[in-house]
Amino acid sequence: MTLPVVPIHDPVAHPVSGSDLPAAEVAGLEAEIRALAKEKDAVILAHNYQVPEVQNVADHVGDSLQLAILGQKVPQSTIVFCGVHFMAESAKVLAPDKRVLLPNLSAGCSLADSITAESLEDWKARYPGHAVVTYVNSTAEVKALSDICCTSANAASVVRSLPQQKILFTPDRNLGRWVAAKVPEKEVVVYDGCCPVHDVLRSANVEKVRASRPEAVVIAHPECRADVIDVADVVCSTTAMISAVEKFPSARTFIVATEHGIVHQMKKRWPDREFIVADGCIGCRMHCPYMKMIDLLMIRDALVRGKHEVRVEPDVAAGARRALERMIAVPRDA
Repeated sequence: MTLPVVPIHDPVAHPVSGSDLPAAEVAGLEAEIRALAKEKDAVILAHNYQVPEVQNVADHVGDSLQLAILGQKVPQSTIVFCGVHFMAESAKVLAPDKRVLLPNLSAGCSLADSITAESLEDWKARYPGHAVVTYVNSTAEVKALSDICCTSANAASVVRSLPQQKILFTPDRNLGRWVAAKVPEKEVVVYDGCCPVHDVLRSANVEKVRASRPEAVVIAHPECRADVIDVADVVCSTTAMISAVEKFPSARTFIVATEHGIVHQMKKRWPDREFIVADGCIGCRMHCPYMKMIDLLMIRDALVRGKHEVRVEPDVAAGARRALERMIAVPRDA
């Protein structure tokens, strides 16, 4: 399965925005970071939800699994992962011989934290004979106890590919319910976790924004609630959201129902289009505080001091790697 990754373009053509630092200081930090990365044999990977200046200084921007897979393939021996903890873990699991640095150890994930290895063990005991499908937004310990992982882009294909008719889907209930509707031939039991950023959005918020832009196309992430998905024109993963714009060549305005950080990449790729966050105000509901915990100073410190190195116990890494590799092997049309 080939996964596209959005490359970073010329920083002169796409200047840094959104930083509290003076432009000259930001430019100096960018230059210092790039020089340090070269000196330390490091690649900088940033998730679509990171702040604009972090996205701009990165070598590659994409979703968590795309970046983890890319981390395996790049020649650099060190990965600086600008995202949240489970993402850096996945990169380490797939590239065990490389050093993975997370610039801020406090960058966690409420969705990943909604299920632990112990709670998954209890859940499996309650539903014997079910295959466990775990969303990549989870800890390595939970992945290691799963039969297979999935992303928001391939979740339905993964569930459809399994020989088992009974599925335990964890941890995101909204994504799980969306998958269950797409694969009705399977019995899907859904864990009661969620991403608060997506779960807080309601269709009323979307309709209020749409009322002022009735011609707008609504693009929603499947972690959103069912009522939001029902009013969306397109439901897809973060990376697919960026490319979905080209499917509507006559549309000039898009309402985006996911974390607002993705708008930066959408504007860079489609500068002639208007992108509006579905809650109507950037930084209100569609805001993940964990995704905004890394800045340029932290990236520089990570490179200078080698902080903070992410490690995964070998037995846990082996189980998590198995679940991830099984997912990667599933054809999209399975």
